[in-house]
Amino acid sequence: MSSKSSDIKEVSVLGLGAMGAAIAQIYLDQGYKVTVWNRSADKAGALVAKGAVLARSASEAVRAARVVVMCVYDYRAAEAILAMDGVAAAMDGRLLVQLTTGSPQDARDAQAWAHTHGAAYVEGAIQAAPDQMGRPDTPLLVSGARPAYDDARPWLEALAGGIVYLGEAASAAAAMDLATLSTIYGTILGFIHGARIAEHEGFDVAEYGRIVAGIMPTFAGFLQHEGSVIQSGDFAISQSPMRISVEATQRILETAQTSGIDTEFPAFAAGIFRRADEAGLGGEELAALIKLLRVKGVQA
Repeated sequence: MSSKSSDIKEVSVLGLGAMGAAIAQIYLDQGYKVTVWNRSADKAGALVAKGAVLARSASEAVRAARVVVMCVYDYRAAEAILAMDGVAAAMDGRLLVQLTTGSPQDARDAQAWAHTHGAAYVEGAIQAAPDQMGRPDTPLLVSGARPAYDDARPWLEALAGGIVYLGEAASAAAAMDLATLSTIYGTILGFIHGARIAEHEGFDVAEYGRIVAGIMPTFAGFLQHEGSVIQSGDFAISQSPMRISVEATQRILETAQTSGIDTEFPAFAAGIFRRADEAGLGGEELAALIKLLRVKGVQA
């Protein structure tokens, strides 16, 4: 499927939650003719007032533009919309850009559905909040057949400057999304526990947040190094010996216990590192922890 100059500035957006509405607004701001549809039509009011066209049905929205961008709550919601009357038939010849968060299998199934109904398919995983969309550094993970990705690029670049194309496997963006979310949620749990430590010791928690923000670039560089270590398979100590983290996580746990702070998170972390040490990994690089995870799932 090749781009056509006649419809390069047209798009249909299915789903007007916080992210879907932000996506539609960005397209409007960039001069696209935007057709929108949402189960609750009242959510389209502000966009219609700014020039968007409200479709009466999902199938009408799909027929309105060659490129259809979908962003709804989850894949169950997406599947329900795609199963609505006339949607499958309307997909023939379209390019479906799926920005709904889901699993790798969800992405594979969605691509198969799209191809069955004559549509090209691109999977995207947004790595930003709605108010961070449309920036030069907005990260967006993308995967799908290369011709479909190349065709979708103008629409994708309108939404995010930090596009990372992960290859032709439709599942790749969803898989990497889960990987990055693991980092994010692990960090959030640690951050909140740290906030409780700061609070307990009488520190300004907002100042704690500022300190954490300041060290994040250095921390990100460290994580990048550990990723390279895992890929290389050489776990000789290069930056951080595992044993240091064994001791540090135990210290965090003991502090929580003596301070009366909830111990669930530090107990989990200390338990993993203790098992790594018992497995003989204490004298290797911190990234060697992955050896433990490769054997079996870690139990809390």
